[in-house]
Amino acid sequence: MAEIVSTATVRHLRGSAQKARLVVDLIRGKHVGEAQWVLAQAKKYAAAPIRKLLDSAVANAIDKNPSVNPDELLVKTAFVDEGFRMKRVRPAPMGRAYRVQKRTCHITIQLASAAGEE
Repeated sequence: MAEIVSTATVRHLRGSAQKARLVVDLIRGKHVGEAQWVLAQAKKYAAAPIRKLLDSAVANAIDKNPSVNPDELLVKTAFVDEGFRMKRVRPAPMGRAYRVQKRTCHITIQLASAAGEE
């Protein structure tokens, strides 16, 4: 069983959790280099913040243990939780109002070493 090397979390990211899960599902279980390439090629709004988060997790792993090789890390777990909703009001016809919910999400990435897996 691979040991968790580092963790990184971003909280209150603007955008729905459902849309962020589509991007996170692309990188779960992949090596860090491959995951960075996938995120660079993805044409989704959440891909840029998730790529930045992945780079942060790699930097955390190097800070924690300088002997770790970033090429041997893989994305062990990655999950998205729903954050708070900003509730706003938009004008509607005939003096009415529509409610708008601006969603946020929390994303967590955990990296593990893949040295003994292969």
